[in-house]
Amino acid sequence: MPIIINLDVMLARRKMSLTELSERVGITMSNLSILKTGKAKAIRLETLESICAVLDCQPGDILEFRGE
Repeated sequence: MPIIINLDVMLARRKMSLTELSERVGITMSNLSILKTGKAKAIRLETLESICAVLDCQPGDILEFRGE
């Protein structure tokens, strides 16, 4: 998949656990885990906005395109 999810990188940079992000964003741990592992087929812009607000980052810090 050419879209890479760097959520774990941003969590490490912010010294935040997946559990804390889940609580602050209001998303279940299982849904965040699916996103973090790259198994998600889509992400709502509202969800991405909330994650970026909590992690104080830009969408490009979390989503990366790697062409072939």
